[in-house]
Amino acid sequence: MVGLAIAAGSAAWNTYMERPWTRDATVRAYVVTMAPEVSGRIVELPVADNQFVHKGDLLMIVDPTDYRIGVSLAAAAVDQAKATAVNAAAESRRRQQLSDLATTPEEKQSYAAAALAAQASYQHASASLDQANVNLKRTRILSPAEGYVTNLLVQLGDYVNVGQKAISVVNAETFWVDGYFEETSLSQIHEADAAAIKLLSYRQVLRGHVESISRGINVPNARPDAGGLATVNPVFTWVRLAQRVPVRLHIDEVPPGVRLVVGMTATVEISSRPRSKQAPD
Repeated sequence: MVGLAIAAGSAAWNTYMERPWTRDATVRAYVVTMAPEVSGRIVELPVADNQFVHKGDLLMIVDPTDYRIGVSLAAAAVDQAKATAVNAAAESRRRQQLSDLATTPEEKQSYAAAALAAQASYQHASASLDQANVNLKRTRILSPAEGYVTNLLVQLGDYVNVGQKAISVVNAETFWVDGYFEETSLSQIHEADAAAIKLLSYRQVLRGHVESISRGINVPNARPDAGGLATVNPVFTWVRLAQRVPVRLHIDEVPPGVRLVVGMTATVEISSRPRSKQAPD
């Protein structure tokens, strides 16, 4: 019996090392969070929570009234500054053409400086108009990616400030799986190895491959305490727990009917491929 148990245990260990697996895996995706670049009240909100949106779709509009007025005022300031600059340049040219008997060198310099100042004011007004147009354009918040609106908490009529997180979109083109494997199995995991991914909520198996292996995890003993001393946790010298290292898995195939959700739990099995000569990972 003891021999059978040893043989069974050895077979299971060999299988585990040849086909590393973990039940500690999570579905991930990039989430784009939009924050208004202008302040104001939300006057249009044409999307709902969990709605699919295309890149460039309108997500919300901040009240543009004040910003339209700002554009009109800036345009008027440009016209005024342009007229002043044209007049100052003409006056300067006339003074430059006069003889030294009709005007002084100092007066010529004064008019030339006034013309330069008027031109600078015109350029400043033009830049202010550009900024006003940019602010008006920013009242329309568009989706930066194909994906799903998630955790929508703002509503029509809410006032939003610059930089305030208002709406998030899960990028539907970026789903991947993070599998957390014990460090003892990492020698059998290589980039491009095939992976079978089984979600806890579906019977179908997703196909993927190893995209990359993490190069770092948190080391508690490396953190100093409040006094700057090393933090060393006590351990049992005869028991060492293997650390879990994140392995990023690219999803190659999603079966019909499977809906990926960020945070889903999964089981992953890696099909390790033998290598005669291993390059450093």
